[in-house]
Order: sequence, then structure tokens, then C-alpha cells
Amino acid sequence: MTEERPPEATSASLWERDEEVAGVAQAIDALCADQSSSGSLLVVRGEAGFGKTALLAETRRIAEARNCTVWQARGGETLKSVPFNVVRQLLQPALVSLMPEEAREYLGDWYDIAGPALGVTEPGERQADPQGVCDGLVAAVRRLAKREWPLVLLIDDAHWADQETLRWLSAFTERLDDLSVLVVVARRPGEASDESARHLDAIAGFAGHAITNLSALTPEATAGLTRATVGPQADAPFCREVWAVTGGNPYETVELLAKVLDSQLDPIEASAAELRALNRSSRGGGLVARLDGLGTEATRFAWAAAILGTGISVELVARLATMGRDDAARCAELLRSARILTAPDPAASQAGAGDLEFVHPLIASAVYKSIPDGTRTAMHGIAAQVVTDSGRGAASASRHLLQVHPDDDQELVEQLREAAREHLSIGAPDAARRCLERALLEPPLAEIHASVLYELGCATLLTAPAVTIGHLQTALAMPGLDGHARVDAVIRLSQALLHNDQLEEGIRTVEAEAARHEPGAARMRLQAVQYMWEGIHAGEAISPGRSERLADLAAICTGRDNSERALMILRGFDALTHGESAEEVVDLSDRALVNGRLPPGLGWTDTEWGLELPLLLATVYVFTDRLDRAESLYSEAVGAYESAGWSGGHLALAKAYVGVGHRRRGRLREAEVSLREALRLAERVGRGLPLYWTAICNLVDTLLARGHVDEAWETAEQYGFTPPYPSPIVLPDPRCVRGRLLIAVGRTEDGINELEQAAKAAAVRGHHNPVMVPWALDLARALATQDPTRAAQLASDARRQAEHFGTDTAIGEALRCAAALETGQRAVRLAAQAVAYLESSPCQYEHAAARVEYGIAARSVSEINRGLTLARSCGADGLVAQAREVLETGRGLR
Repeated sequence: MTEERPPEATSASLWERDEEVAGVAQAIDALCADQSSSGSLLVVRGEAGFGKTALLAETRRIAEARNCTVWQARGGETLKSVPFNVVRQLLQPALVSLMPEEAREYLGDWYDIAGPALGVTEPGERQADPQGVCDGLVAAVRRLAKREWPLVLLIDDAHWADQETLRWLSAFTERLDDLSVLVVVARRPGEASDESARHLDAIAGFAGHAITNLSALTPEATAGLTRATVGPQADAPFCREVWAVTGGNPYETVELLAKVLDSQLDPIEASAAELRALNRSSRGGGLVARLDGLGTEATRFAWAAAILGTGISVELVARLATMGRDDAARCAELLRSARILTAPDPAASQAGAGDLEFVHPLIASAVYKSIPDGTRTAMHGIAAQVVTDSGRGAASASRHLLQVHPDDDQELVEQLREAAREHLSIGAPDAARRCLERALLEPPLAEIHASVLYELGCATLLTAPAVTIGHLQTALAMPGLDGHARVDAVIRLSQALLHNDQLEEGIRTVEAEAARHEPGAARMRLQAVQYMWEGIHAGEAISPGRSERLADLAAICTGRDNSERALMILRGFDALTHGESAEEVVDLSDRALVNGRLPPGLGWTDTEWGLELPLLLATVYVFTDRLDRAESLYSEAVGAYESAGWSGGHLALAKAYVGVGHRRRGRLREAEVSLREALRLAERVGRGLPLYWTAICNLVDTLLARGHVDEAWETAEQYGFTPPYPSPIVLPDPRCVRGRLLIAVGRTEDGINELEQAAKAAAVRGHHNPVMVPWALDLARALATQDPTRAAQLASDARRQAEHFGTDTAIGEALRCAAALETGQRAVRLAAQAVAYLESSPCQYEHAAARVEYGIAARSVSEINRGLTLARSCGADGLVAQAREVLETGRGLR
């Protein structure tokens, strides 16, 4: 059998890797051939020592030979807790080459959002949104990649990359279709867990078939490598033993053969028995014994280097190992000679990488794990002090602080709290959580324990509401949170309960806290939050007489502070849901504004009150036909969130309500686009949340209005638009929309049952606004044939409620329904009245539908054509088809 030989000019670590190298070369050739080509992703998987790093080094060599720009980064086993560590490494060549003003120009609007995570600018005062930072990093790398084409990105040991980098990498590799760049990711299988594992799996999914699984060397390849290294005299039994001892692991094979040369061992069968002892000396306990043989000082130097993990320099190690500069230099040379440390590869090293690195991650891991526990934690404590003294801040020192044993050290508690604040400011809440959880183990003094728990609850609010609930409940049960801090903690707890679909408990929590306070600003704020949560609760009324008490409170409010303004907004929304006079509802809402704008402290990005109040205010305007005001608020929300880099749930909800504005205006195409984008953003946050329901419910409603019934059904099935419904209110009412959907696909009885449930839920809550919860109009149409008497009663009741509410849209829609239940001239008269009202309404789709229906009832070609023109402008394809069909048949038209 012939022995496998490596291609010329490659390293021993690439033996039997011809196919993999050829695949890399092919990908680089494709990248260089056309700047307009789509990007590509290669994932290399292999066990430790299987040659991933060697393959990436060869990738770099080939790419640079073809004049590609290459950026490279590497994860580290002891650096996984450092947020954005790997992506910072990756972008360092580009960032170093840019002046500050150039960096701002290239990063554009994302500079202030992604810049702090990359270390190119200081963070702002507001806590950064993790999703916004991730999106900003994606945009930043895309812009830089276009400047640096052809660009190759190499990420080694991705299984040890920090979670923030993996989140970015997953988002970036998902969008390579329109970006000519090659990304190569190397990782070990099965090393990562939890969120990191999910990101790595997603990245592998984007790679598709472009995944290389490195295997061990075959006995034949091992024999070839052995003879190429120690000489052709190596006999077959010796070569077979090399393979048996190393298991075909390329790294272990190369190291073993180096020791064979060092020991001048004859490569013959008689020497084969000595191979196992030689191999043990390069790994695990054997490596530790070899290290001990170099002396105490060399061992201490190696330990200090392992503690640092990155940026290893003789000077820094000397400080950490508490030895003189000359002794440290001598130890470094000893460790280089022993093939434990080496100088970094100049081609792949980063600025600040230091003078030294471990020859292989396996050695680094073995050295780190060999440090006695007590010594290791003490050295991490010293390392934290070294980092702090160098002026790099608490966040940089935190990875060492996390490893120190709890010892009632209040200075450490404060350092960890400060590190958490720094992590939050750059969009790394998980890193902040780790710091605060470690601070609690110290533990903090009794008087600040509750405050640390509160900070931890705030850090996890957006990412883990269920965890936040436990932290905040514990904090509130302890002494130490008083005044404004306690009120804020209660409100944040109620928000977490809302996000965890425990709204009723959230309401009870705020109500109980309000009862503890004397009349004043704090109590009024808590009452306003209670009324807010009760107002958006979709279940039965929790507090009897709530609306009456809210009306009494709002009646004495003048808008002198935000608590009073909040109560006025809430009263306006409550009156809207009950179908009270639209003019009075609008007047209440207008009085909550300051010069026609949201007051300071009640804006879209103000955290004291949250986004619910401005959303409720905009909802009032959208359902009272004041669409200009509603759309202005929605646009302001999108601008505020994009500017602040909040591209998670906040932006998803804002985009959804922009879609609501388009839908109400009759711009159905634009509504669909916006709602699909909102749904995409909402899915990243998580299914089942109110913002997700808002996006999917309005998208299905819009598709039905467009006449795309099959697509509406498929979308509902794909995204889970089925009962049970969420506890907060979703507008339009999901039962009404699903009932209409079921009827549209021919499941009439199921649709009627859904609408009956909508009627019961609305009755329980006292929601009698026929525009917000239009179950009666839909149900009347569905029952027109099987129960005309009830259908007529429903239509009559809806018309009465619409006239009481008083908007043109509400009255026009009620008249449309009444006309659909009649025949002859009465139907014509009612349809004409519907047109008259809806012509004055801003809701052009409803106007178009009324025109077509009136034209059909009056048998008027001109009216049908007017409706057809409106339907086309709205993007109402189903209505267009209906009008065309009537015009084409022409029977009875004049």
C-alpha cells in the first residue's frame, strides 16, 4: 500500500489534508474572481490536535498569495467570559488602520452603537441594547468588508469564543448572499453548551454542505509522516506503533516525532516500546512532570502565562509571577526550548498579542489545569490587580475577579458592580449578570445586598424575565431598597411578570405596593402603572370599578407631572376601549402632551415609564381616525430606537405599529412589508411575547384585506397564530382576526365559534368599541343566512355603538355591514350612506370596499370603477378581482 505524502511546501500538520486544502483554495479563487459574487462560509470541525489551526494557517498563506486581505482571531478557553473579545481581535487590523474620524465615517450611524463594543469610542450614558449592538457590528463588518475586498475572515477555536461574538457571527454569516467575503470557522465538536452551542449550530446550518470534518491520520499517512520526519529508515513496526500511540492525532504525532529526534531514538521495532513514555511527556501529567523538571521558577512563569491567556509578555508575566525581569527572560527561553511557549506567528498575531503564546491550546489547557486551586485563585486575584493598575478598568479585570474565592471582600463586590455597569454600557448583559452573581457570593454587606440583587434583576430583564422575577422579589423582601429605588424595583418586577406572561400577578404586585404608600407622587406613579397593566389585560377585569376610579383620578389631573399625564393617557385609552365619544377621548389624550409632543420622561426611550404609555397614546389616535398624529408617533418611535441602537423588541413593536398605521391608512403593500420586518425582528426576541402577537395578528389581518387568503392561512399556521392567546391585549383583537380567517378559508362554523368567544371576552372587559373589536360586524355577516334575525340585531347594535363613538370609519363600517344584510333599494341607500362616511375617513381600503359594494348594489359601472381605482392604489388584490369579475360579466349594470 502506498504512503500518503503531503503537497510540496506544506507543514507536517497538513499531512493527508490535500482535499481540505483544495477546497479552501477553490473558495479563495471564487472570492477573487468576482467582487459581485456572494460570500461563502466554511466550517472546519475536528478534535483537539487534528490540524484545524494548521489548516487555517494554510488558508491564510493561500489567501495572501492571491493578494487577499486576511483578518484572523481565536477563542481562548480562559477568555470565554470576555465580551466581544474575538470580534475585537478580528477587526483589529482594520480599526488600527483607521483614524478616529475615518472610523466614524465607515461605521456611520452605527459608530456610537457598535463603537463601544469594539473599543473605538466610549459608551454613552444609556444601557446599550444587545440586539442593537449585534446589528451594529454586522453593519460595521459589512462596510469594512466592502472596503477591503477580497477579504478572508478566519476564526479559530470558535468553541471558546465569547457568546457576544458568536451572536454576531451567527447574524453575520446569515447575510453573506450579497457580500463578497470568505469566512472560515474552526471549532471542536461538542465543546460548547447552551447559548453558545445554539449559535454554533446556527452557523453550521448557514454553511450547509461546506462543512469539513477532520479525521485522524490513517496508518499509511502516519508512516509517511514518520519517515519524512525521522528518515526513510523508520521500519514498519515502528511506524505502526507511532500511529497506535497517537491514535493518528496529527499534533501528537508531530510532537512525538520531534521528541524522537531530540532523544536520538532509532526508528526501528526495537525502540517502539519507548514511544509511549515519550508521548506521555507531551500531554497531561507527563507535560506537568516535564514542566516541573524545568525548575520552580519556570513552572511559576508558565502558570502566570496560562492565567493571562492572551497578551503574554515577559514583563507582564514577571509582575504576575513576582520575579525579576532577568529571571523571567531566562524562564521564557527555557519554556521556548521545551516547546511549551513560542513566539506568536507575525502573520497572524494581533496588536497587543504579547511576546509569547503557548505552542498549542492543549498545552495551555494542561498548564492551567495543573495549577493548584488555591494558587490559581490567588494568581487571578493578582492578575486582576495588575489589570486594574494598568488603567484598563473593572470590566477588563472582571474575568480574573470571577475566579477569586469568596472572602467577604467588599472592595471586590464594588469592582464587580462597576464591571457589570461597564458591560451593560456596551451591550453585554450576560457578562454583567456573571459579575453580579459572583458579587452576591462574596457576599455584599447587608445594607447593599438588596441593591446588588436589584441591579442583577435589571441586567437580566430583557434576556431572562423569569430569572429577573426571582431576583427582584428577593430584593424587595430584604431591607435596603427604599424610596425611588424600591418603587422602580416594583415597577420593573411588574414588567418582568408581563414579559413572562404573568400579567395578573404583575398587577397585584403594583397594587400591593401602592397601598403601602401615603398619597403623593410615588403612590400616583404606582397607581398609574397598575391602571396601565389592567388596561392592557385581555382577561376578566381584575379590579371591579377600575374604570370609574380611573375616571375620577384623571378628572382632577391637570398634567402637572408625568404621573398625572400617564393617568390622562390611560383614561383616554380606557374610554376608547369602552367606545366612549371619540372627541372626548382625543381631548383627554391631547391634554397629556406638552406643546403637541410627548413630554420629557414619557418618550419612547425613557426607561422610567417604558414604551407602553406612548403606544397606548398612539393607539388612541389610530382608532379615532387621527392617523396623522399616530403615524407621527410611530415614526418617532422607529427613529428613536434606531438612533439608540435598540433593535430588539422595542424596534419590532415600533415597526409593527408602523404597519398598523399603513393598514389603517389603506396602504396594504407597505403594511405587509413593515409587518413582515416586524415579525422577523420579533422572532429574534422570542415567540409568544405580546410584540410577536402584535406583528403576526396584524400581518394576517393585512393579508386578508389584500385578498391573499391562502397566504394568510399559511402564515398563521407557520407562525402559530392559534389559541391560546396572550394575557395582554393585542390590537386588532386576535379572536376577531382568526374568526375572519377561518370563515375566509371555508371553516365557517369554526369561525363563528371564534367570533362568539371574542364577543364573550369583550363583554367581560366592557370593550364596546366596534372598530377595535369588530366581532359583531364579522359575526353578523357570517350569520346572515343561517340566523338573519340575530345578524340584523348584531348589526343594529354595532351601528348604535359606532354612532356613539362617532368616527366616520366606525359609522361607515357599521353601515357597510347593515347594507350587506339588506336587499333592494334599502341596501343601496345604506351602501350610499356608508360611502359618504368612509369617503371622509382616512381609511382608504374600507372606502374602496364600500365603493365597490355600493356600485354592485346600485349596478353602477362608474361607482365600481371608482372603487376599483381605489382598490388598486391600496393593493387590495381580492377587491380588485371582485370588481373586475362584476365588470366583465356586466349583468344588470348600467
